[in-house]
Amino acid sequence: MNIFIREEQTQDYKNVEQVIKSAFANVSISDQTEHNLVANIRNSGAYIRELSLVAIDKDTEQIVGHILYSKIAIINEEHSIESLALAPVSVIPTYQKKGVGKLLIEESLRIASKLGYESVIVLGHPNYYPKFGFQKASRWGIKAPFHVPDEVFMALELKKDALKNVSGVVEYSKAFL
Repeated sequence: MNIFIREEQTQDYKNVEQVIKSAFANVSISDQTEHNLVANIRNSGAYIRELSLVAIDKDTEQIVGHILYSKIAIINEEHSIESLALAPVSVIPTYQKKGVGKLLIEESLRIASKLGYESVIVLGHPNYYPKFGFQKASRWGIKAPFHVPDEVFMALELKKDALKNVSGVVEYSKAFL
């Protein structure tokens, strides 16, 4: 498999929508509206163009995966800290379990760090995201704004000790509502 990652372009939107729909079509915990979330994020102040990436099969020139990050805040009584939300990661079914998601996550984390972001929050599979260094967000006293099992709400420091003195509730963009 010959995959490369690049920044998503406006002309990719329709193809990306199909990738997202396909990726989540048979996921039992999905409400099949992830493509709407991506469109809403793109049209919000939380959108980060450089962190909306596509995976392309060089042989077929087909978009086979997509990843998106958006700006969030971790808020408590004393302060608000900017962070990133990783959501969603989409890979078409025929390319799943072949490393495409891994490539998207690794490249996007590299870019996020290079852009100066210091941390990432994800709501995801507790056996998958720890492979990239994610740990339970509760380790830092970071909570979701809704009820979720502790093991699926995770954080990652892109900069050493970025979350050391951070605690509070994550405030997602209005695009998530």
